[in-house]
Amino acid sequence: MCVSPRVLSTANLTSVGDFPLRSSNVRLFDCSIVQLFAMQDATQKARVLIEALPYIQAFRGSWVVVKFGGSAMEDAATIDSVLQDIIFMECVGMRPIIVHGGGKAISRGMEEHGMPARFVKGLRVTCEKTIAIVEKVIKGEVNPRIVDAINALGGRAVTVHGEDVLHVEKKQEVDALTGEMLDWGFVGEPGEVDVTAIRALVEQGTIPVITPLGMGGDGKVHNVNADVAAAAVAQALAVRKLVFLSDVPGLLRDPEDPASLLETLQTSELEQLIEDGVIGGGMLPKCSSGVAALHAGVRKVHMVDGRVKHSLLLEIFTQQGIGTEIVSTE
Repeated sequence: MCVSPRVLSTANLTSVGDFPLRSSNVRLFDCSIVQLFAMQDATQKARVLIEALPYIQAFRGSWVVVKFGGSAMEDAATIDSVLQDIIFMECVGMRPIIVHGGGKAISRGMEEHGMPARFVKGLRVTCEKTIAIVEKVIKGEVNPRIVDAINALGGRAVTVHGEDVLHVEKKQEVDALTGEMLDWGFVGEPGEVDVTAIRALVEQGTIPVITPLGMGGDGKVHNVNADVAAAAVAQALAVRKLVFLSDVPGLLRDPEDPASLLETLQTSELEQLIEDGVIGGGMLPKCSSGVAALHAGVRKVHMVDGRVKHSLLLEIFTQQGIGTEIVSTE
């Protein structure tokens, strides 16, 4: 916008950008001042790109698995922000793969059928009726929403049904305290991951969007915790980065205090926090899966608050980062 070279009153104009107009009469404010502010804004944008350049160069060609879940998937603006980041990553040469959750949508679907959600050690107990709801919500609501949004934003996304690539075993575990066998029903632990289709899609320049489902040895679809599924895919592909996007700032030493963010951890420190009981609930699958992925060769695991606008870009392409970064002790 240009300001005509004439006398203006502060009733009409009190500032331009961050520049205050203090005189009661503003004289001869010509276009050059406004153009200066526009140039400063453009220069600032250029500085941001230059700061990101070393990271873009370093990560070009790198494979990254992004687990997208939590409250970050509940708000349309947040979804677009996250997906814009992922599209940007693909455009600058990274090779992103999305594994998504959908827990909140599943819980709503269960409530509509009068079925309360039950969790044991952060994992949803999934009976035969529940798995039918899980499939319906994941395949008919959550996954198409993500794929359609990426395509609408100018990216290229394709659905990958988890049961076509994840071969799982029934999740069972002996309770260390009671000695009883814990049974989550139709919940699977990933074993073999068939990466052929995933690799082909990525090499075609598309972004695979994988559902958190797996095929059991009994020929039935099983629910798979999305954190565990993402880590399994990351391990099988030997990716450079595994990113968990959720609705917390990262790993907190005190879950009630956002200021207690742990910015960088080694696997040995994280394992100690798990053993000490500092980490539990829904964070436990993320942390346990992240440690396993690092031990299997993934170079870095990031835990980031997906509710923060463009948090993925801030974590990966800036020096200060925004969440928790975990690296192997070895």
